[in-house]
Amino acid sequence: MKKWVFLLLILCCLGIAGNIFMNQAPMNRAPMNQAPKVESEKYHQNHKDHIGKRGTSESTKTVTITKEQIYQGNLLLINSKYPVRQEGVKSDIVNLSIHNELVKGYGLLDKNIYLSKEVAQKFSEMVNDAEKEGVNHFLIVSGYRTFSEQNKLYEEMGPSYALPAGYSEHNSGLALDVGSSLTKMERAPEGKWLKENAWKFGFILRYPKDKTDVTGIQYEPWHIRYVGFPHSAIMKEKNFALEEYMGFLKEQKSITTTIDHQVYKIFYYPISQNTKIPVPANGQYEISGNNMDGVIVTVYSGKQD
Repeated sequence: MKKWVFLLLILCCLGIAGNIFMNQAPMNRAPMNQAPKVESEKYHQNHKDHIGKRGTSESTKTVTITKEQIYQGNLLLINSKYPVRQEGVKSDIVNLSIHNELVKGYGLLDKNIYLSKEVAQKFSEMVNDAEKEGVNHFLIVSGYRTFSEQNKLYEEMGPSYALPAGYSEHNSGLALDVGSSLTKMERAPEGKWLKENAWKFGFILRYPKDKTDVTGIQYEPWHIRYVGFPHSAIMKEKNFALEEYMGFLKEQKSITTTIDHQVYKIFYYPISQNTKIPVPANGQYEISGNNMDGVIVTVYSGKQD
């Protein structure tokens, strides 16, 4: 009985009517309210100079990417076709209730909310920014779930309300369900604020109302996913679901985006075996797998005059 009361409380907080469903430096900077300018360019996979062009004198080095790295990182596509693997689970999962420094500006539904520490820090920064605009009733309802917890939820709730273990983004530590202590998220100021501003902090609304045919999941105004900046900005500007963004990167191979005078270069590399790829010798970059067939290299290229 207690179990169903708890589940009902979760449903009420969220307003759910359907599926519950290397010198590397972080580059997730909150930008100004400026739309990104995205330029695409084709290149040959064995051409190493593209990393350091656009007028820079940046030298490059090569790093070896193993096939296992396809399944690790912040840009993993997790859906009914591509489940997260155990190696894809964030390594910095913590219990938020015992980390007061992470729980600032928002509440927790209970004392057993787990999440990636990196993601929790970004969420805290985001809700503190929202508070400046008087939006301050955020509540984390659900975060990371182990595979066994997901299986139990699936067995108890059924396929209409839950996903099997591995097929839920909650199994990665990158996703969280956010509620409001005022009302359902689809009506709450918190839900409206997230829809317009989450991208500035590297988050996306994973299951938008106009993308149900792409994601296969009904509209969930409470479910946000961390992908990192500038990817969240590009997805917001182009109105991409994560599935569409991954397809866009594979098609374009290389894109350059300028946001608030900062230049970012993003490269997609298919990986079928251990492969050497070029990266900046001294500059900042990040590498993430896409959970399908390759990796995405994001390079911070500095200021543009």
